[in-house]
Amino acid sequence: TSTISLCSKSLMLAKAKEEWDQEIVDKQAEKERYLSERVTPLHTSGLSLSQLQDLCRELHERVEIVDEERYDIEAKCNHNTREIKDLKIKVLDLRGKFKRPPLRRVRVSADAMLRALLGSKHKVSMDLRANLKSVKKEDTEKERPVEVGDWRKNVEAMSGMEGRKKMFDAAKSPTGQ
Repeated sequence: TSTISLCSKSLMLAKAKEEWDQEIVDKQAEKERYLSERVTPLHTSGLSLSQLQDLCRELHERVEIVDEERYDIEAKCNHNTREIKDLKIKVLDLRGKFKRPPLRRVRVSADAMLRALLGSKHKVSMDLRANLKSVKKEDTEKERPVEVGDWRKNVEAMSGMEGRKKMFDAAKSPTGQ
């Protein structure tokens, strides 16, 4: 697929280049056609000095008219670009002023959610708590280990000579049998 995509990309690029070159040729032809319609060829041969001066004045007036039109168009273009820039700034300002409100949590039961999603089709009520496992308190109390007696009583019983004798006897009895 990579060779196909490379081939298709190169074909697309070649086609785009052909169209671009054709567009340049078309623009040049359009420019030449427009200039041939608007600009008449000058015939200065055989004119007297006063006729040449009149021709120069006429050409000068035409140039002034074209310059005025060019200036007006340029002023309109500058005004439009300034207006576009101002509108973009206003849009950015408006975006910054309005903040999205924080979303609040809404508690909805499963039934209400299904009714909202399914509409009138939802008829079965769903009790989710009924499916939960029930735990009795008595069971948890029975599983707790029995508490060991007070450790201080054991220490008092083992202290002194009697306690040492009991430890000695206890250690001796399993090995003596």
